[in-house]
Amino acid sequence: MVYAVFITIFALAVGLLIREIHQKNIHQWFMPWWRRKKISVPDGKTIHIMFAFTDHFEPQWESPGRATEDARVSIWEEKYPQIATKFRDADGRHPVHSFFYPEEEYRESHLDKIERLCNQGLGEIEIHLHHHDDTEANFRQVMAGFIDTLHSKHGALPIHPETGQPAFAFIHGNWALDNAHPDGHFCGIDNEITILRELGCYVDMTMPSAPDPCQTTTVNSIYYAKDDPNRCKSHDTGKPVRVNGEPWGDLMCIQGPLGFNIRNRKLGLLPRIENADVSRSAKPTPDRVDLWVDTAVHVEGRPEWVFIKVHGHCAQDPDARYLLEEGGLERMFEYLDRRYNDGEKYQLHYVSAREMYNIVKAAEAGESGNPGEYRDYLLPRPANLLADTASAQ
Repeated sequence: MVYAVFITIFALAVGLLIREIHQKNIHQWFMPWWRRKKISVPDGKTIHIMFAFTDHFEPQWESPGRATEDARVSIWEEKYPQIATKFRDADGRHPVHSFFYPEEEYRESHLDKIERLCNQGLGEIEIHLHHHDDTEANFRQVMAGFIDTLHSKHGALPIHPETGQPAFAFIHGNWALDNAHPDGHFCGIDNEITILRELGCYVDMTMPSAPDPCQTTTVNSIYYAKDDPNRCKSHDTGKPVRVNGEPWGDLMCIQGPLGFNIRNRKLGLLPRIENADVSRSAKPTPDRVDLWVDTAVHVEGRPEWVFIKVHGHCAQDPDARYLLEEGGLERMFEYLDRRYNDGEKYQLHYVSAREMYNIVKAAEAGESGNPGEYRDYLLPRPANLLADTASAQ
């Protein structure tokens, strides 16, 4: 009898596991995750934590009407400075929020509010885009117009020192970069990576997307993708960025941490996916922060520089309330400061998407020491970032 019960429970557990793997598309990335080597940092060497919050900031979520849109942006303009200015990293900098704003939701007054956060040194504006069944000609026109609008009207986006043109970081709507969705949804352009490079994109920060099927087989990596204009999802694999290496391909991709949280189990059995999402339903608890650090996304050859890129949809009302009014964001910053900013074993560096890219490029060039010195290594500050976060109050 006991044996039969055991077999039944075991069979149910296996069935649940198989269903979970299928429904969450874990098969797409499990083996690369499993095989990825854990790199250790020599004893006595300070681990530097680069922390960036990349926000898919969508005020028009669920088409709520203009008054709600306005309120969703205003709460960030009002509340975020009150929280962020309480904290400083190892360089004396406050947390800086990267607003990846969707082109299709542009309203000048919304960007004016975010621009005022940038003026305080507490934010930077980058580009987000949702599209479907698009064409190359339309994509180029839409993106070029938005790049010009953000730069000319809102002082956003740095000027690339080589091209003299605005440069931008990118996050693809619905995760479908380079037509990555297996059903062909949410994009339509197989040479999107090439077009992004030609338009001035310096880094993509879309991944991770698990459990979405757009998730790449490459995980927990900083790498270069090379576009194949005749096939989709060219960023599925690439070449890692490494110390004293050379740029390759068409576009750098910086991924956030992806793995499993064994402390948070579904039905008490199956570890939940850790995909760096921050929201009311995916609270940034200490165990998750520890997982982000332990995942140790880094430039090959510089394991003591750890890059943590988390993401959220922080204009959505439940998440904004949790992060800004119910203490979610403040508790995360408090734990980061207490656990990972002791000045000896760890040093914490709050960075924007642009600053994270610059520090990656510094590592690639063989720079060492304090990564906080390389925030503006290649790409300068945009015009609207008037204040140093160390002095913004």
